[in-house]
Amino acid sequence: MTEELARRVLEGDHHWFDRARFGLFVHWGLYSAKGFEPSWPLVGGSPAFPYGQDVTPEAYYADAERWVPPPGAPREWVQMAKAAGMTYAVLTTKHHDGFALFDSEHSDFSIARNAPGRDLVREFVDACHDQGLRVGLYYSLSDWHHRDYPAYSGEWRPYPFLAYPRPDADTWERFLADQRGQLGDLLTNYGQIDLLWFDGGWERKEDEWRSTELEAFIRARQPGIVINDRLPGVGDYESPEQSLPTRAIDGWWETCLTMNHSWGPVAADLERKSVRNLLWLLGDVAGGGGNLLLNISPDGDGHVLDWQRERIEALGGWLARHADAVVGTEPALAPGQFYGPTTQRVTDDAVITYLLCPMRPVELVTVRSIHGGRIESVRALGSDTPLAFDVRLSAIDRVFLKDPRSDVVISVPDDATDELMTVIEITQRPGPA
Repeated sequence: MTEELARRVLEGDHHWFDRARFGLFVHWGLYSAKGFEPSWPLVGGSPAFPYGQDVTPEAYYADAERWVPPPGAPREWVQMAKAAGMTYAVLTTKHHDGFALFDSEHSDFSIARNAPGRDLVREFVDACHDQGLRVGLYYSLSDWHHRDYPAYSGEWRPYPFLAYPRPDADTWERFLADQRGQLGDLLTNYGQIDLLWFDGGWERKEDEWRSTELEAFIRARQPGIVINDRLPGVGDYESPEQSLPTRAIDGWWETCLTMNHSWGPVAADLERKSVRNLLWLLGDVAGGGGNLLLNISPDGDGHVLDWQRERIEALGGWLARHADAVVGTEPALAPGQFYGPTTQRVTDDAVITYLLCPMRPVELVTVRSIHGGRIESVRALGSDTPLAFDVRLSAIDRVFLKDPRSDVVISVPDDATDELMTVIEITQRPGPA
């Protein structure tokens, strides 16, 4: 992605999140050193994580105080994200297991207890600011370690979901005070925070979380922040998990996705998505006007797993040639006009439409019902190869209509195709709708 494109996305007149398109999700915590799925093993696992473990709370938390990763990992992730064409990154500051990656007087279970003076959130935020990426912080509303939540007991198996035990009123007030204090630290100690990614809200109701008050507390400290929809009753965008939405969403949305089935570095999970699969998903997300938040699960030392790095670097190589078709775009054609996703970029001088071809073009492709007479050029994005095209019209339309809609048949020679996904760029003169 060019510096100019990044600038347009992050500093443009539209909101940055609306067209960010590609971000990095980082699940990292004390579970990483053990190769566990985050948090869920301690409550017996979940069918949503088929390779997740099932251990006792004591086994999950054993040696937690010994986890002290070497410095430098967040900078490595953020540099990788930047090189891959991502525009924002989100770090798990505290998962459901309650372990915080930041220093706070409202938590005695954090990296600061293990290593006084360390603050992994600060390392991450500083790296994002240095690289020009928007900063997102994940925070779990539930806390299975906090005594006042209450802490999860192995006697509550199977995990009770909506029936998680409630403490008495005074105990709950103490927990909310700690929660508010932790969030206050995250929102005031690190400069600009662009996105707050809540999770775990299903265990309590909107009035129990004091959602309206909490939202006001957040926006008073970070007025421009974007909040996902997992604090009950609050949310700037929808956040489908592990799949694309099956219905059109009127507004912002973001799919969070793993490269296999696991959010953590689970060695047994070898069902890994291919580069092409991930790229097709990114294309579908962009064509639907959403963002893709792609997860990595570094090991205990913070190193990105080789197979995950290989995929992100391959995606970045493709985006280096084709970012104009993804980042900063808006949805283009209606279903049925083209067989793959389409995106668009509109300027005062031109309407530029991108045809993303998940299936390799063989000889030609057809786009239906566009203003073919306005076309100024067609090319294969990435190779810049000009492509011949023919406007297909009925005889009557050709003779009597001034600016008819038509089918456009585009010739695509083999040397203009891309190994992963071909993109065809159509540039048209602007005109009336």
